Amino acid sequence: MAMVTFVDETTSGARTEAGGLSVAEERLALRELIRRRVEQEAAPGTAGHEFARAVEAFGRNGFLVLVGDRQVEELDDEVELGPGVEVTFLKLVPLVGG
Repeated sequence: MAMVTFVDETTSGARTEAGGLSVAEERLALRELIRRRVEQEAAPGTAGHEFARAVEAFGRNGFLVLVGDRQVEELDDEVELGPGVEVTFLKLVPLVGG
């Protein structure tokens, strides 16, 4: 069983520890990793809605996900979850005026 550490980061360089998750699998699709994080953090009864919002945001490049030093580009891509792996959610901020 591996402990995955979540980190939230912005393009301005601000980093915030966002908790962790014990994962029994050695490999997991990014979609499932996001689902488990949302379930862990969402208010009771809102996980499904919040997961849908997260998947939509990922699809429109609202955030990137880095596992270790590798960017995961597709929700169905499987990632290696070895001991102590760090998963960074990098929030992208649009330029003023779009």
